[in-house]
Amino acid sequence: MESSSPATVSAGHGPGPAPADLLRRLRARGAGDPVTHVERVPARAGVPAPWPSWASAELRAAFTRRGVVAPWQHQAQAATLAYEGDHVVVATGTASGKSLAYQLPALATLLADPRATVLYLAPTKALAADQLRAVAALELEGVRPACYDGDTPRAEREWIRRHSRFVLTNPDMLHHGILPGHAQWSGFLRRLAYVVIDECHTYRGVFGSHVAHVLRRLRRQCARFGATPVFVLASATSGDPATAAGRLTGLPVTAVTEDASPRGGVTFALWEPPLLPPDSVAAPPDSSSVPGQAAGDHDDLRQVRRSALRETADLLADTVAEGVRTLAFVRSRKGAEVVAANARRSLDDAVPGLGDRVAAYRGGYLREERRELERALLHGDLLGLASTNALELGVDLVGLDAVLICGYPGTRASLWQQAGRAGRSGQEALAVLVARDDPLDTYLVHHPEAIFGAPVEATVLDPANRYVLAPQLACAAVEAPLTPADLVLFGDGAKEAVDELVAAGALRQRPTGWYWRHRERPEVDLRGEGGAPVCVVESATGRLLGTVDGGSSHFLLHPGAVYLHQGVSYVVDELDLADGCALVHVEEPDWSTHARDVTDLSVVSVRSYVDAGPVGMFLGEVDVTSQVVSYQRRRIATGEVIDTRPLDLPARELRTVAVWFTLSPQSLALAGVQSADVPGALHAAEHAAIGLLPLMATCDRWDIGGLSTAVHADTEAPTVFVYDGHPGGAGFAERAYGTASAWLRATRDAIAECGCETGCPSCVQSPKCGNGNNPLSKPDAIRVLDVVLANLPE
Repeated sequence: MESSSPATVSAGHGPGPAPADLLRRLRARGAGDPVTHVERVPARAGVPAPWPSWASAELRAAFTRRGVVAPWQHQAQAATLAYEGDHVVVATGTASGKSLAYQLPALATLLADPRATVLYLAPTKALAADQLRAVAALELEGVRPACYDGDTPRAEREWIRRHSRFVLTNPDMLHHGILPGHAQWSGFLRRLAYVVIDECHTYRGVFGSHVAHVLRRLRRQCARFGATPVFVLASATSGDPATAAGRLTGLPVTAVTEDASPRGGVTFALWEPPLLPPDSVAAPPDSSSVPGQAAGDHDDLRQVRRSALRETADLLADTVAEGVRTLAFVRSRKGAEVVAANARRSLDDAVPGLGDRVAAYRGGYLREERRELERALLHGDLLGLASTNALELGVDLVGLDAVLICGYPGTRASLWQQAGRAGRSGQEALAVLVARDDPLDTYLVHHPEAIFGAPVEATVLDPANRYVLAPQLACAAVEAPLTPADLVLFGDGAKEAVDELVAAGALRQRPTGWYWRHRERPEVDLRGEGGAPVCVVESATGRLLGTVDGGSSHFLLHPGAVYLHQGVSYVVDELDLADGCALVHVEEPDWSTHARDVTDLSVVSVRSYVDAGPVGMFLGEVDVTSQVVSYQRRRIATGEVIDTRPLDLPARELRTVAVWFTLSPQSLALAGVQSADVPGALHAAEHAAIGLLPLMATCDRWDIGGLSTAVHADTEAPTVFVYDGHPGGAGFAERAYGTASAWLRATRDAIAECGCETGCPSCVQSPKCGNGNNPLSKPDAIRVLDVVLANLPE
């Protein structure tokens, strides 16, 4: 059974209060009680199992030295299945020791066969680095573990290819580096015994669909070298993990789901920030309507309720002041910086120098910064960290006492994964979900049964998505000509995709297969982030500060934008999209910047529809064109708009899948919606529908977008569209179409149950609206949804 000691908190900050006592102190610090519900998750005893007979004495001794006296039952079960040659997924809770389930068979095989190799895939560099530390600490002779990713110095890469037998990498490096260079990796691939896929529940949507084909390309190359590795997958608790893992790998997979590990109790509180005084409320927020871009970056504006970012920052400062090791999860990079900066400021005001015990952690930092932050948190030099979901996954953050979750992370699986970061040594822990002023968050904190009484979601991915399949087949053809047998490996739609590539002149068919015709490789972006990362460079010194994904660059790095990095404020001088570089200078203005865009949508085709009299429900393909056209500067202190400045940035086009419903003008008139109020009614219904879709689909509102209009050119009727924010779709619109009645009923209830009079961020206002949340009509949105629900079949 696994055990470890909590990292030591430095002098002056001994053990903090018990979770229940800490929660009482936090609740008492302001007027009114912000807690809407407290759930007590009881402690659980572990069920140990004997070491498998095939585990050598050397391996058992190495684990014992690391504090593992014996495996838990689920670890032994999954490890034995894998050792006997079955593909297996272990889907158990956070801190249940899933790593031992794959380390045990993999390392046993490496020790028994001096030629065997293992490939480990993690979705983040932090997790791979953490696993490298764990495997290296076992000090097993001849294993030679090594990380091979974008941070690996070129001087080390040749050594790793030739000598490492346990290579830790990520799907991106497998796609861009290892598979294209398969000839150089032939020795490693020929002897590949295991492929470990950690945190496989993160491979969902378009990203998951791409990774599914990268894994098929890996299987194809291994087969060419005579290897058939066993796949061992680790997942957070999820719905139907065997099916999801099978879809990801293309193989039959056995699931192990009974968690036999011990667990400390968790006190889980739902926290709704208080209402602001009416005279302090600024104009409602606005930002991008392009899903997935700059996600959550606008939470720091004054809203009807106190900002979740500011509430989280205060809670982080309070817990650190109590000596409680705390991790705050924030949905965006900018948000993590804001929370850390505000917490530091509050702590320094109370005890000068205490603010140094808090930092931000996010993607886009340089490797050295990330590793130093991880080390400081593990060793107790830092008491508080505000992080994006970069630290959600299995990095072993031993000794954490509390987790703050700033805004619902989009899925129950992510919520429990984040909450599970605390209490990993078996001690009691506190988790607090701080609700954003958002329809879904408001609904959840007042309907706790939707969190604590519901199963976690299944992972959604679609390898047959032709916008994924065709480019992946092109990549495979570069690595080796495609054959008819390969088309079976790549699954449904592969033959049609190959025919399209032939017609487009990308492939040439010959008797021996289909050959790639071009000199250069196809450019394929696994994560759908809109192109290569943009480097952020300080103009005066030429120093590289970090990177921003290409898809977010128009919103975060436009000329004049304020960019935050470890609490330091910069202003962007120039964005060079061709060279992928943004030049910035240090400046601390008293204003913030908020990009605005315009969106247009046209219907390409209809896949399915329901004719419900005055109401129509449709699923089909659409073209979405969006362009960032301006940005507002707003006073940080008051939210006052200083000015709006134009931008000249290129438009972006997206072909994707949408669900939409239409209503006849007569049905709206009979429901009491005046013609002048139709735009506001549809607009409000659209916002709320986007906000509630994550109840039905494995997504959050930043994965999807929407558009509403009183008369759309293609439907010739009042229409509300909700679309996937990824090329070719990600399965969310299909899920919305399949659960339309339940989805729209929850949407209607969320609007009707909100206590505001005219609409607020808790029901119909959206932080993503490119129109400044205007026009909106809350009562008419209810009437619109009543018409839809009255006519739509269940």
